[in-house]
Amino acid sequence: MSANYVLFEEDGGFKAGSILADNGPSLQVEMPSGKRSKIKAAQVLLRFQNPAPAQVLVDAAALASEIDVEFLWEIAGEGEFAFLALASEYYGHEPSAPEAASLLLALHGAPVYFHRKGKGHYRKAPADILKAALASLEKKRQQALAIENWVAELSACRLPAELLPYAETLLGKPDRNRPEIKAFEMAAAASSCSLPELLLKTGALKSPYEVHLRRFLAEQFPKGTTFPATPIPPISDDLPRADGVRAFSIDDANTTEVDDALSVTSLDGGGWRIGIHIAAPGLAIAHGSPLDAIARARLSTVYMPGAKITMLPEAVVSAYTLEGGRDCPTLSLYLTVDSDWNITGTESRAELTPIVANLRHHEIEPWFNEESVQGTLPDQPFRDELLTLWHFANACEARRGKPSAAQGINDYNFEIDGDLAEPETCRVNIVARKRGSPLDKLVAELMIVANATWGGLLADLGVACLYRAQTGGKARMSAAPQPHEGLGVPQYAWMTSPLRRYSDLICQRQLIAALNDQPPPFAPRSAELFAAMRDFEATYAAYAEFQRNLERYWCLRYLAQENWREAIVIVRRDELVRFETLPLFARIPGATGFAPGQRLRVAIDGLDDLGLDVRCHIVEALDREDIVPEAEEDEIALAVPLEVAAETPAEPQNAVADEAADSTDSADSAAEPVVAGS
Repeated sequence: MSANYVLFEEDGGFKAGSILADNGPSLQVEMPSGKRSKIKAAQVLLRFQNPAPAQVLVDAAALASEIDVEFLWEIAGEGEFAFLALASEYYGHEPSAPEAASLLLALHGAPVYFHRKGKGHYRKAPADILKAALASLEKKRQQALAIENWVAELSACRLPAELLPYAETLLGKPDRNRPEIKAFEMAAAASSCSLPELLLKTGALKSPYEVHLRRFLAEQFPKGTTFPATPIPPISDDLPRADGVRAFSIDDANTTEVDDALSVTSLDGGGWRIGIHIAAPGLAIAHGSPLDAIARARLSTVYMPGAKITMLPEAVVSAYTLEGGRDCPTLSLYLTVDSDWNITGTESRAELTPIVANLRHHEIEPWFNEESVQGTLPDQPFRDELLTLWHFANACEARRGKPSAAQGINDYNFEIDGDLAEPETCRVNIVARKRGSPLDKLVAELMIVANATWGGLLADLGVACLYRAQTGGKARMSAAPQPHEGLGVPQYAWMTSPLRRYSDLICQRQLIAALNDQPPPFAPRSAELFAAMRDFEATYAAYAEFQRNLERYWCLRYLAQENWREAIVIVRRDELVRFETLPLFARIPGATGFAPGQRLRVAIDGLDDLGLDVRCHIVEALDREDIVPEAEEDEIALAVPLEVAAETPAEPQNAVADEAADSTDSADSAAEPVVAGS
């Protein structure tokens, strides 16, 4: 009797159907569902008469579940065999269709024990390969069991000890093939929360502050922030001493990386010799040296409220910083200035400069400020020098036709009192400081003069340098001298902060080589120079974003600490508003109907330290205020000043000039304020 049914393989599985037509090389079959298919005869594994196709695989699956695969492996021969032959041996008689199919299912379902060799043919795995495969399966089973247990513990807000070493890696680039990482991700999905939220719930991290900090460190400092042991190269002892110079720096109270100092010497016959003295680590840190490699890797000092991560080791900073009371190696620019405040000559040279004092803002501004400079200043150290520099700065600003600092904008200093290891117990004080004070202006203007003059010198000599250019409203870094329209200078190099920015260290070494008639480390169009510029720009932006994020965090902590229920905000544009007395921004949907400058009273509905979000709703509209034009405010204030304003310990004051360099650029990298969800 001819068979009415066939068992065949299709799409990696086994199916059974009724034969409608047998055309030799192909068959027309009907499935139990009624679907008809044309199959090749080579796909057929078994022809049978009964039971019906709908039943045969059901019966076969039941029989296969009872087959001992290990026993099957033992009775199988060493060579290749057909499943029907093994079925006959296993059952001891010619197998029925369900029995034959059961052996096929058992063999096919045990690829560790049996290797497929063709249609219906198999070969048992060699003993050593089987042993290794079984060990691997057992390892996977144990891992799956461990993951299941870990997920249960994490979901219950408990952190298994074996997972603790992997917790911090979740904030960087974790190895998602590791079972420990899979457990965290599965638990987060099961709990409908983010990984940082899970880390906080389980106690792996103590606070949102730690999440923000460790995420940044994982991304930017995956090997940690500790410096390797590196010798401090000495400065050449044959530098000339700047006799008759009494240089002084102007910085915030906690500044340690003192990059710049100033001096004023009266000239016989009238006029002055004004000195701009820049710390000169480039005299000792050679290109390609171990210390250069450290600076190249970090590219900049990282600033954040309450702490900083320096570009160079502390001992190196101490060796080259312009500390008061000692002769320090500097790269000095001397300006000959006549009685009408015109620059009639310049001289650049490396030398040892006597730094006689480190002046601090909080000590000077009470007697040297916008009001006092218009009258008679009290008798204070460096009074005459500061007043001279102030008048000179005003003349420089007038010649450029651009302000060195936008008026009406505040910088904000963050004072954190307490142990940052327990940030929620710390007390934060946010102090506003109006930008554009006489001290700001005189330092900013002299740094602009130095950066523009030295950049022009290198351009004239054809020596490569890194510039900050602004044309057509867009600021960018460039390896070619181009105008900076926002400052009104033909070129603007970054050269006055070599202790804290790698771009400035590069340019300083280029300038030193040019002054000594030596080949510079970088030739024009150097691929290495372009790579350093690209990396610096990206890293500097990442550091600035991190600083803004932590400033935002501490603003939220301040609101909670002071129990603010309401606040006054100023509409910027669309939904974006700025808090009137804090460097904090929020999005309020109801603000879209108000023009920029409109003051609003808002109620604070909630704070999210992890998401860096503040939720508010409008209570009432108040009066309007004049605001800084949008392009300037974006660059200087809305992004929150990247360097000077909120750095504690405070940033060197010459950063004012660097910010001024981009103050009118609405399209630069940090134009938009950090607002959660924006």
